[in-house]
Amino acid sequence: MLLEDKVVIITGASRGIGRAVALGCAREGANVVVNDLSGPGAVVEEIRALGRRAVPAEGDVADPETGKRIVAVAVDAFGTLDVLVSNAGICPFHTFLDMPAEIMRRTNEVNYYGTFYVAQAAAKQMLTQGKGGAIVAMSSISALVGGGMQTHYTPTKAAIHSLMQSCAIALGPHGIRCNSVLVGTVRTDINKGTSRTPRRSPTLTSGSPSAGSGSLRI
Repeated sequence: MLLEDKVVIITGASRGIGRAVALGCAREGANVVVNDLSGPGAVVEEIRALGRRAVPAEGDVADPETGKRIVAVAVDAFGTLDVLVSNAGICPFHTFLDMPAEIMRRTNEVNYYGTFYVAQAAAKQMLTQGKGGAIVAMSSISALVGGGMQTHYTPTKAAIHSLMQSCAIALGPHGIRCNSVLVGTVRTDINKGTSRTPRRSPTLTSGSPSAGSGSLRI
């Protein structure tokens, strides 16, 4: 197994890509901390049914304190932290010219700031442990090709990609690997109805969350 007895935090893990990654990590032998804004849903029990340990860590990643609490849950439950998968994100589709300031603010706080805060908290714990680790952040193909109804969203995904590049330089000397995943269009709740909106390159194809999780190697 690729992740036997490793401890993995996954944010935004109650559904969609996050759920698929959580279950995929469990199948590879990991014990999982399941974060989501409104609770873990059925994922914790699904992981336990696979014979692995799982604990919930509810919270809004946009709050700078949430990342610290999630890491504390991992250490309290399992004694260590090996991997962070920062997946939590939102994309309330909206036109550019009348974009409400609140949607712009909230999207940035959840997607970019949330990734920063959780990655920082995880990195501090990994540095304290002295055995390295891995941080994986979910960016998007949108970071490269844009979207007409995503002028608030695509810059956050570009920022996440850039953040992981800089974190790789900052944390590499400590044995902490940092990578972003530029996910393509996936059939999840966040993308409901997008076929009716102006969006990205017509060459893109869509897949299921479980299909995407199979290519993630940490």
